[in-house]
Amino acid sequence: MSDIEIKKNKVFLVTYGCQMNEYDSELITSILEGEGFKFVHSELDADVILLNTCSVRENAIRKVRGHIHEMRHARGHKPAIYGILGCIATNLKEKLLEDKNLDIDLTAGPDNYKQLPELIREVSRTKHKNSRIAFDKNEMYSDIYPKRVEGVNAWIAIMRGCNNFCTFCVVPYTRGRERSRAMEDIIEESRRLADEGFKQVTLLGQNVNSYGASRTGFTTLLKKISKIEGIQRIRFMSPHPKDFPYELIDEIANNNKVCKHIHLPLQSGNDRILEKMNRSYTQKTFLDLVKKIRTKIPGITLTTDIIVGFPSETDKEFEDTYKVMKEVAFSSAFIFKYSPRKGTIASDKFPDDVSDKTKKDRIVRLNELQRNISLTSNRKLIGSTLDVLIEEESTTRSTANYQGRTDGGILVVFPAGNYFRGQTLKVKIKDATTNVLKGIAA
Repeated sequence: MSDIEIKKNKVFLVTYGCQMNEYDSELITSILEGEGFKFVHSELDADVILLNTCSVRENAIRKVRGHIHEMRHARGHKPAIYGILGCIATNLKEKLLEDKNLDIDLTAGPDNYKQLPELIREVSRTKHKNSRIAFDKNEMYSDIYPKRVEGVNAWIAIMRGCNNFCTFCVVPYTRGRERSRAMEDIIEESRRLADEGFKQVTLLGQNVNSYGASRTGFTTLLKKISKIEGIQRIRFMSPHPKDFPYELIDEIANNNKVCKHIHLPLQSGNDRILEKMNRSYTQKTFLDLVKKIRTKIPGITLTTDIIVGFPSETDKEFEDTYKVMKEVAFSSAFIFKYSPRKGTIASDKFPDDVSDKTKKDRIVRLNELQRNISLTSNRKLIGSTLDVLIEEESTTRSTANYQGRTDGGILVVFPAGNYFRGQTLKVKIKDATTNVLKGIAA
């Protein structure tokens, strides 16, 4: 147990995982600052070290354990309160606090962040480990305005939890059942973001097209946000292929502010595996949806998620996934090997019977296919002039270049000039790689 009394309230927060976790960390920052805590940029200066992470991927806990050990070593074992927040806290529950290798002091789940200030003080006062991991179906954090870093894009959670119960996924068990924020709260947050200079909002949810529990709720939300002066682009992630209404396709096609990019998780191209995953669509219905989208919105960017090696997946069934990926030709894909997640239906009922070697071989094949598709797709854009929203006045490799994204979400790099972050610039594409377009100001 950490032997420290919180006096200066200095917090170091690390975030792993998805965009929803990024948004939650912004909520956590706002909540703690409102209670007098101060955030520092190094674990060396902190009294409290918090790690906000997920449990969707297999290596999440390994990353957390490794990072905690690294920080303890860097601090010379100087006392601090260590806490793990987020989905992993509700997934692993008391096991986190009982793990002697981790030796953490507190845990808090996604519905319990408002209790963090008192939880930290209680642990500091009593020197006893403690947690807050109960679900709260009424907690939407609509009364908390997230503390964001200045930039171009802002995340907005429009809903929390999930009702889909895909057999491989922990989200319904770690974030609770699906519930939507009030539309007026989201609109007000978007207006405030526009007033602060944010040019783009990205709407977040496990299944955004079920927002409001109605067929047209999400479409209506897009219409209303697009009327806000100052918001230039609206993105969203992720929709579910099973309930993608035509009204939404029509809105994306006709609304100039809604980006022409849809992340459409396929997961598998085989009907038996899709049924075993409880995905509620077939290969045919997925391909029919893609056809509808591309007919109505020519040139749209489609991206996806794929899981290989799901329990009992045969070589022939994997070939169905390969075939669909080749036919659809996604602009990019996030490809993962299946790993059992504690508490899911797949983990409880289906033996993990596809060998690790087979999973790796399938990932290699799909990644190679996707690289070729992405390169071909990007090279077709050479010679075109695209609107690019500037996100950074440098790149990871050079201060001589700026970077931004197209309406379709493709990264573009171009020479620095008399431009500014948040500006939409016409860029003529001169070259392309698998992941990046290279151009000059037109």
